[in-house]
Amino acid sequence: MVLLWYQGFQFLGGEYYQSNTSYIVEPGNTYFSIANNTFESLSTCQALQAQNSIPATNLSIGDKISVPLRCACPTKNQSDDGVKYLLSYLVAQGQDVSSISAMFGVDDMSILEANELPSDPIIYFFTTLLIPLQTPPTYSQTLAPPPPPPSPPPPPFSLSSNNSSKKTWVYVVVGVVGGVGLLLVIGGIVFCIFIRRKNKKKKQASASVITSQSFEAIEKPEGKNKVEEEESAEFLESIAVIAQSLKVYTFEELKSATDNFSPSCWIKGSVYRGTIKGDFAAIKKMDGDVSQEISVLNKISHFNLICLSGVCFHDGHWYLVYEYANNGPLSDWIYHDNIDKRILSWTQRIQIALDVATGLNYIHNYTSPPYVHKDLKTTNVLLDSELRAKIANFGLARSADGQEGEFALTRHIVGTKGYMAPEYLENGFISTKLDVYAFGVLLLEILTGKEVSALYGGVNGHLSDVLSPVIHEENSKENLGEFMDPSLQESYPAELAVLVAGVADSCIKNDPSARPGMAEIVQSLSRIMTTSLNWEKSKTVSGYHSFT
Repeated sequence: MVLLWYQGFQFLGGEYYQSNTSYIVEPGNTYFSIANNTFESLSTCQALQAQNSIPATNLSIGDKISVPLRCACPTKNQSDDGVKYLLSYLVAQGQDVSSISAMFGVDDMSILEANELPSDPIIYFFTTLLIPLQTPPTYSQTLAPPPPPPSPPPPPFSLSSNNSSKKTWVYVVVGVVGGVGLLLVIGGIVFCIFIRRKNKKKKQASASVITSQSFEAIEKPEGKNKVEEEESAEFLESIAVIAQSLKVYTFEELKSATDNFSPSCWIKGSVYRGTIKGDFAAIKKMDGDVSQEISVLNKISHFNLICLSGVCFHDGHWYLVYEYANNGPLSDWIYHDNIDKRILSWTQRIQIALDVATGLNYIHNYTSPPYVHKDLKTTNVLLDSELRAKIANFGLARSADGQEGEFALTRHIVGTKGYMAPEYLENGFISTKLDVYAFGVLLLEILTGKEVSALYGGVNGHLSDVLSPVIHEENSKENLGEFMDPSLQESYPAELAVLVAGVADSCIKNDPSARPGMAEIVQSLSRIMTTSLNWEKSKTVSGYHSFT
């Protein structure tokens, strides 16, 4: 924790003050890194730019800059209560007002009042809170809190919760399923595995990848290897447990929910919108073996992952019932030539990117075993009523055999052209770094508003060539206008846009070991999100820049 004591303040208005300190620019510094890394978010890059005459793109080693730090003095009421100090504290990941108040030995209400927060606030880490203290903080209180321990794997029947009453959820019935429903599920699984094995015998195994000029999903079929056989056997053994944790719907219930699968309820492909007990649900008709998706979704639960709430097997077809995402796939929003002319703001785009990164970080680092999604793309990212992102379609997901950075090997190459990492396409290597690569491509689409096919069409080599004018050339800021989505109309913080482009560039490195892990990406995007919110606030506040 950065601990600074100051007595000279500049009055900003209200109850807030500013104290300036000097800093000498070091190699690799930017206004963003100085504010968020060196001074641990006690300032912002917008405040630094406003305080100094040196443009963000012209910072040089050895430059002396002034760093404005937000601070405050106790109010009369606080002084009457014995408060002598107001500590600017940087919120760490996993902390809330209660844990922070316990850490400093103060009551929750004093923190809420000092920061003018509601009774049940949502606070983001890497933001600052004012902590009213009667005595200087002790040494132990100034130590950075340890990172939160990995959460244990959720029970099979737990569902991701949402505190907002505005969100619609699918009711999930947890309990012992009746004999008829259980037999239907078991019979369906046996039927699918039997058909799958029968079909596999008719196909020749080949080590080559099916090539395609389109950017749709491609797959090279291959006979099931020993590991896959064991996984299917394990799934069959655990189907009774799965059936108990998911609602087994009758086909008549789904017909009623979708008005007999009426065209008015059709969403896209084989997906229909249904109404079950007053709530919307997405009902997807699927052929073949769905055991992998059911098995994965039955083991994981997170706000940024789509929730599977029920299943139905009828006439040789599976019907999976998911939570409903009101605003559909990201692909309907992000491309600047979309038919409905939907436009996402800068902060909405960063929030969506952070949501996707958080969901991937969960399946990579907080599930047992860890999973690789293997098919991340804009059509598999769904947006809820508040434009928060949820990763969908776990049909290709598989467990990661080793720790992050280690590889499993497969000859079953399947995915979407443009999103697949080179080591996977060329050698069949599988690790969590596959998802990192795909995330980098998705991040490029979010920044540029262009589909992956258009991005590849603009370069002869690697996707990093698209980023080179923005992050590697001296006139990067001037090149930014041609790189960014024109629908943003240049309403974005240029320095942050360059930083996000840098994150994307690190994700699409040819060498998987050179790519960052999702935990590191989440941390970077969290900082960028916090600064983006400050930038957005500063557009509506005149006179001084916001530090909250």
